[in-house]
Amino acid sequence: MTFTNRLSISDSDFDEKLQALLSWESVSDHSVAETVNQIIARVREEGDAALVELTNRFDRREVTDAAQLDLPAEQLSAAFENLSHETADALQTAAQRITQFHQRQASDSWRYTEADGTVLGQQVTPLDRVGLYVPGGKAAYPSSVLMNAIPAKVAGVAELVMAVPAPDGEVNDLVLAAAHVAGVDRVLTIGGAQAVAALAYGTQTVPAVDKIVGPGNIYVATAKRAVFGKVGIDMIAGPSEICVVCDGKTHPEWIAADLFSQAEHDEQAQAILIATDAGYIDDVVAAMESLLTSMPRADIITQSMRTRGCCILVENLAQAIEVVNRVAPEHLELSVEDPEALLKEIRHAGAIFMGRHTAEVLGDYCAGPNHVLPTSGTARFSSPLGVYDFQKRSSIVACSAAGASTLGKTASVLARGEGLVAHAVSAEVRIAQNSAQE
Repeated sequence: MTFTNRLSISDSDFDEKLQALLSWESVSDHSVAETVNQIIARVREEGDAALVELTNRFDRREVTDAAQLDLPAEQLSAAFENLSHETADALQTAAQRITQFHQRQASDSWRYTEADGTVLGQQVTPLDRVGLYVPGGKAAYPSSVLMNAIPAKVAGVAELVMAVPAPDGEVNDLVLAAAHVAGVDRVLTIGGAQAVAALAYGTQTVPAVDKIVGPGNIYVATAKRAVFGKVGIDMIAGPSEICVVCDGKTHPEWIAADLFSQAEHDEQAQAILIATDAGYIDDVVAAMESLLTSMPRADIITQSMRTRGCCILVENLAQAIEVVNRVAPEHLELSVEDPEALLKEIRHAGAIFMGRHTAEVLGDYCAGPNHVLPTSGTARFSSPLGVYDFQKRSSIVACSAAGASTLGKTASVLARGEGLVAHAVSAEVRIAQNSAQE
């Protein structure tokens, strides 16, 4: 069996094969959705009692009271204090860089005054409370905590509640340390669909939030979709993706490592190389096969590369960009001599990494931009997580007497055209009053 799929843009069936590789269904199957709906219904109806029972069942806990699910702030600070100097410095450096980047995204309220004295504008306010879901147990994703929590804090969110499962009572100290560094206000050791339901609807112990962000398994993703509308959500994330465009001059081992950096996430992850030279593709594949022997997650990488990985041969970089815009990848590396020349042609990509020395993995942890990115082609219409996701905008309209007369006449005509007489009258009475005052 070949290590990965190979396509050429000149193949007569290229479009069909590419589409088949890109296809991924983000909606869970019926049985998962049914289970999630039952869990949500129980949490809504029974509150803490359901949360305790479900946590004990799914996470193998022996909790007797929902208050035991709440971690004291001292435990977060202690987790940070117990880190090695090297780890603590790395965590703080990443947090600082993420904060600096996101501070540039913050929007301010604005307004302007028209000639007749009418004032129009927009008021920007942060969300009141946000829920952050973080995978738990032996998995350690401190970067996910930083990437989700810091933009919310920069936006001015008053309270950030983190839910992290603790299977067998185990909580990862690095995750707790990251929560401390990012300024998370409260940490609850709950997970799965029950955590999402509790955050969305609230229980006696868990406060209802305005938005839920953060990654999770298929049950978490399905629950987030189910509660959307009651609360906001960040996105329904699919498997990790990387697309590398290379002119054949980057060391093949570098590209092999970059492709593996996403393929090792899970078997459904997607790693795509687009290159202009068939011999170079051979070199990268050989480098991947050699590098694989040293990878602890070799089985996952192999499955990912064989089922969804791909090397695509194109005639030139212009064709490469055409393919990129069709893929709309989560992560795009432009590993070419002049990435700036290609950048203006990129319409669809979650994050773009420019030049041979810019490995995508730097964006995962510490470059500064957010690593929560649109997947499965959704970069066609959505953007990375940012401060703007934690802010609301309210329109401001303040009419002067003259402005009410002018706008009222226009509104009256349009309202009567729609058959909404009360609308028209509401505008017209102010016209009459203004005329009388004159």
